[in-house]
Amino acid sequence: MDQIGSERLRSLAILLLCQVAAMACWFASNASIAAIKAHEPLAPFFAALLTSSVQAGFVVGAFVSALFALPDRLDKRRLFRLSALVAALCTGAAAFLPPTSPAAPLLRFVTGISLAGVYPVGMAMAATWARGDLGLLIGLLVGALTLGSASPHLAAALGGLDWRAPVLFASLGAMLAAALAGFIGLGPNVAQAPKFRWSNVLIGWRSPPLRLANFGYFGHMWELYAMWAWIGAFVAASFRARYGAAPPLPPALATFFIVASGALGALLGGFFADRLGRTLVTSVAMAVSGLCSILIGLTFGGSATAVLAVGLVWGVSVIADSAQFSASTVELCEPGLRGAMLTAQTCIGFMLTLVSIHLMPLAVETLGWRYAFATLAIGPFLGVWAMMSLRARPEAKAMAGGRR
Repeated sequence: MDQIGSERLRSLAILLLCQVAAMACWFASNASIAAIKAHEPLAPFFAALLTSSVQAGFVVGAFVSALFALPDRLDKRRLFRLSALVAALCTGAAAFLPPTSPAAPLLRFVTGISLAGVYPVGMAMAATWARGDLGLLIGLLVGALTLGSASPHLAAALGGLDWRAPVLFASLGAMLAAALAGFIGLGPNVAQAPKFRWSNVLIGWRSPPLRLANFGYFGHMWELYAMWAWIGAFVAASFRARYGAAPPLPPALATFFIVASGALGALLGGFFADRLGRTLVTSVAMAVSGLCSILIGLTFGGSATAVLAVGLVWGVSVIADSAQFSASTVELCEPGLRGAMLTAQTCIGFMLTLVSIHLMPLAVETLGWRYAFATLAIGPFLGVWAMMSLRARPEAKAMAGGRR
């Protein structure tokens, strides 16, 4: 292995570790909800707010970052390090407040702002090392995000009824990410950002192929974070209905397995998308995940095996396509605007998650757990239409080495 190859491997390994550690902050409070409820009442709206405030903060942070093309204009490593540090401090501070304090959503909001400097910036750094394997590289980053997002559920399962366990675990992880970020090297594919123009903000909408790639991503996002935010509550309620107080495994641990299985999905999605084409892989993944969102409700109150079987397939498929929308954007847009376009794409996508996350409690109340998740299926099914439309366009030949 040559020197560049060794530096590539070392830098990507550190980046993946930083991504896992920092993204633990995302669902730190969400993983604590069951433990909080064991001690005091927690209204469904406030429970949703602990997650949606992170999404809202991310939207604000991503909008500002995309507007001024910050990932393309600033040192990506310094931006990543500062963002991870702020996420660590805000997440850790929440452990010293009452869990239902009005300040908790505010801290989660600032955490979301800071994570806008972690997730898309990490993807932009990974893209600098691409050698015809862009889909796999970003897939690895999304897999790291998935493991990081799932890790608080593992901390919750090991921490018992102490709601602070996942929160402090996530804070320490982000601290580690901030400490290691300076050791990440950037690859040779670093493009100079063009002069700032307000018109750059609308490129993702004016360009038909970019617009379709974005629509595919938006359909995917309608489903993803609502699933991640509420699958734990579904598993807990289903196990309680079937087994009472003696389930065969802790619901938090089952939730960890379901969400963490997405890391495998992201890896497989990246591997096959580079070889078979991005539009094909994303469409298949969304078709499977959309079907699972309908089927999972039919397992409610059933055996743990049935819940886990459908849940694991959903966990793998719901994230398998995620990286490929980002890879498509990188391949379809001007090199100097890649960081800004990735951030703009994630910004709008996370705006949609605010709606779907808050709709879920209403869906549960009106439809019950058996049919609530089915409301998410519209997103991936519309996403399939967008990616198949993109596949038919000549510009799609720029994706995955001509494999579309």
